[in-house]
Amino acid sequence: MPVLRSSPASPFGRKVKIAAELLDLKGQIAIEEANTADPADSLRNQNPLGKIPALVLDDGTVLFDSRVIVEYLDHLAGGGRLLPAGDTRFPVLRLQALADGIMDAGILQVYEKRFRPAQYRFDDWMDYQASKIERALESLEKQAPKDVTKPSDADAGTIALACALGYLDLRFAGEWREMHPQLAAWVDAFEAAIPAFAATKLAPAPVPDTAVPLR
Repeated sequence: MPVLRSSPASPFGRKVKIAAELLDLKGQIAIEEANTADPADSLRNQNPLGKIPALVLDDGTVLFDSRVIVEYLDHLAGGGRLLPAGDTRFPVLRLQALADGIMDAGILQVYEKRFRPAQYRFDDWMDYQASKIERALESLEKQAPKDVTKPSDADAGTIALACALGYLDLRFAGEWREMHPQLAAWVDAFEAAIPAFAATKLAPAPVPDTAVPLR
């Protein structure tokens, strides 16, 4: 049975878990927690980048990152379910890329606070990452993605966006919501429609000793 190496808080791992659930593959994949900060964790041998998620296949092949894994799962389920073919594929990929960028920028802010002592933190770097998120949210607030009212409405792009917004809720206390009400309503509707999103939700846990991150 393939093994997904991830962690409960990883938005990228959450994306893969939701995709597997929507593709009816959840029971065919084992989930094993990984510690990216532990040099002794086998993750670094499985993925030379030491990043999660990583999917270890039965023959020992390891797939990474989340975009590759989601595409593999979609292929395994027959194709075209989360990643459509033809011209409609590219808006899905574009939204996924934008959402992945939000997640990357959020994680970089978290890591800056988690791993760098306060006196050495680079505020300009934090502002730079925060500005990426703000521009992305502004663009999505102006032109929200399609509504997801049932599982068959979801695709790789909308799953990724929901996970990105969920990560902002988790690590930054949902402070983005007040300025982006349309987007907040969108992700709340997504959560109501997709049980796997609610099932993978963690209680908000901001990183200690944090300045306002999304400024």
